[in-house]
Amino acid sequence: MLLTEKRDNCHTFRRLTLASGAESVIVQDPEIHSGEPVFRGTRVPFGSLFDYLEGGETLDEFLEQFPGVSRQQAIAALEEAKALVLARFGK
Repeated sequence: MLLTEKRDNCHTFRRLTLASGAESVIVQDPEIHSGEPVFRGTRVPFGSLFDYLEGGETLDEFLEQFPGVSRQQAIAALEEAKALVLARFGK
């Protein structure tokens, strides 16, 4: 991840660059789920992870239902999402 800042007289603009497309655990391909972001090497939608967590399920329960997604991939995806949210608020 790389955080860069650009300033003008009144504002500071922050841009967070996450893992490159070749490194990210989340990919988007118009041929897979109509372009919905999925975990690399799977057809598992990234949003499914949030759906499980929002529904009160644990990460382990998600991983049991989607064995093609590794724990490392799920954690890396959550870290990317966390970094985006924190960058949005300047943290």
